[in-house]
Amino acid sequence: MGRRPRLLPAVGTARNLLAASLEGLLADPAGAGERGTPADPPDLPLVLVACSGGPDSLALAAVAAHLAHTGRCRVGAVVVDHGLQAGSAGTAGRAAAAARDLGLDPVEVHRVTVERDGMGPEAAARGARYAALDDAASRLGAVAVLLGHTLDDQAEQVLLGLARGSGTRSLAGMPERRGPYLRPFLDLRRADTEAICAFYGLDPWHDPTNLDPSYARSRVRGEVLPFLEDRLGPGIARALARTARILGQDADLLEELSAEAYASLRAEGDDGTVLLPEDGLRSLPAALRQRVLALAALELGAFQPSFERLRAAESLLDRKGSAGPVQLGGKVSVHRQVRGRSVLRGQPSYGSLVLRNNGSSNGPGGQQLRRPIQE
Repeated sequence: MGRRPRLLPAVGTARNLLAASLEGLLADPAGAGERGTPADPPDLPLVLVACSGGPDSLALAAVAAHLAHTGRCRVGAVVVDHGLQAGSAGTAGRAAAAARDLGLDPVEVHRVTVERDGMGPEAAARGARYAALDDAASRLGAVAVLLGHTLDDQAEQVLLGLARGSGTRSLAGMPERRGPYLRPFLDLRRADTEAICAFYGLDPWHDPTNLDPSYARSRVRGEVLPFLEDRLGPGIARALARTARILGQDADLLEELSAEAYASLRAEGDDGTVLLPEDGLRSLPAALRQRVLALAALELGAFQPSFERLRAAESLLDRKGSAGPVQLGGKVSVHRQVRGRSVLRGQPSYGSLVLRNNGSSNGPGGQQLRRPIQE
């Protein structure tokens, strides 16, 4: 009998990272035999892998398949075909076949329509992809959806945020966990996932857009990060990822405090507007005040307002010059309510900033609200 191949260290690390990410979601292995319980018992929790067929997601599928063999969960895969490249259906089919060969079940291919709706191509594709993953997870009853982003992806995300002049949440990069979505490989390098694929004898697909310099992310990946690694040392990607982890903790706290402040200040006008008392807003630190204004805009149907628009809204509190309106995006505007014939002192909107959606049925009262698209 031939000797079993020595386990690649990256594979062992990846298995540990995945198990830690799924802690509390897996079945109790107690009582399972050496080879685990029978394959795919229906009472085991289902975990889905978002699999493009690239090195990162294919490595994740292989590591997740091993976890399924221990009898602690079932593992399936969802392949999203965006239809944006020639031959995309064939690429999706090969990714699905690779997942099935690894023993994943169920494996589904979802063809989506990417509608720009004023967004860039990457954001539009991301929105369509998450809609398909949401649908599959809900329909199949999955306890988690695994995403194959690596430390390199996180470093790229931080650099892109810096280039845009973004705030804390954007510089925090991609979270390890958001709802059912888990990113267990954020501590692995891209070279590790490629090595894992080689260990399992997998032939991953390499997305040609990753080398297309017309995309900012591709330039960061192919030019900027290698330049920084060369000039500042090989630890720059790990340092950027560490920065994201630190800022993520700060962003979580700020968002929690902002949500509490918004809940305490928010009032609803009779015409579907959102009212925020000026005195209450002025009493908040700037970091919370801007986030409270953003929460109101998001509730009324806007995407995340820019820093410049939030600062313009804040300037209404100075009671100098115009009382507005200030456009916050998505047809959401804010103005300062002044005393007049129709609004007298003591009425609810007097002394408040008034936010309204001027062109959509979305808003308070249970209507569908627009949310920022996940990374």
